[in-house]
Amino acid sequence: MDLSQNPAPARHATDILAMGDALVDVIATCDDDFLTRFDLPRGAMQLLDEPQALALYDAMGSAREMSGGSAANSMAGAAAMGADVAFVGQVADDQLGTIFTHDMRALGVRFDTPPLTDGPATGRCLILVTPDGERTMNTCPGAAHCLPREAVDEAAVRAAAILYLEGYLFGPELSRQAMFRAIDIAREAEKTVAFTLSESVCLPGRKEPLQQLIAAGGIDLIFANESEALQLAGAADLDNAVERLSAQVGTLVFTRGPAGALAFEKGVMTEVPAISVPQVIDTTGAGDLFAAGFLAARCKGHPIDRQLMTGGIAAAEIISHFGARPVADLAELVKL
Repeated sequence: MDLSQNPAPARHATDILAMGDALVDVIATCDDDFLTRFDLPRGAMQLLDEPQALALYDAMGSAREMSGGSAANSMAGAAAMGADVAFVGQVADDQLGTIFTHDMRALGVRFDTPPLTDGPATGRCLILVTPDGERTMNTCPGAAHCLPREAVDEAAVRAAAILYLEGYLFGPELSRQAMFRAIDIAREAEKTVAFTLSESVCLPGRKEPLQQLIAAGGIDLIFANESEALQLAGAADLDNAVERLSAQVGTLVFTRGPAGALAFEKGVMTEVPAISVPQVIDTTGAGDLFAAGFLAARCKGHPIDRQLMTGGIAAAEIISHFGARPVADLAELVKL
């Protein structure tokens, strides 16, 4: 291999610093009738208030509880693949907050955000998985959306090669301002700013400020599924979305489920097929682990096709079992 075409990446104290919702996932199986009965948006995400969350929790069957949150899942996956990562997110000083903190640190993710001593409880996401493996998420953010600007450590942002931002955290004004502070620091330090879209980002009142941020050159890399990309760009098809977004964002990465994934960077489109799995058990976290693999490979200096393939391998592992945290040895699977 010609190493001049693939120079070693610059060394940083941290590969990736992520900001996102600090949540505990509660995962149960159900049939489609359950979704209809509770008017749940199949395959999508909705926000719940505390009474709604309690009512749904009571109606769910036997459930598994594990730490979650989109960017937190990504950092858990990236750490498992050998990346040096950190996470900024808000929990409360309660049992779920203690569980989340312990889980992140045990997985090798630096997590130092002080817990809230008053206010909402630690957030949770109630996830219903239908027999086809599709997940429907119902999130009560709680303390996760109380992340203040003061929680952003300037030195930590400057020490990271990539600042990775989760779309779910972009909605509330308080946490959005914390993200803006991190972006300003990263841009001044000439670091890469990556943003993963979420269904909620495409809602009115959230999409507009994100579009303004993109237009101002605040984002270097976007992760999205096909539906999110079309909504953000206001496009009828993916080609049109790429044309509109690539004028403002240097690297676009789109996941397409069974159709695989593609990236558009420096005027070049790269596409890879999906990694086949014997059976799709639970699609929770597929996009999160795809981003983890992509970024981990990117930090190691691998070319764009290897970045996409690594994301696909990590996503395939996560949909092969319940939950959004890896079970298999990802480092052995991806061999970065």
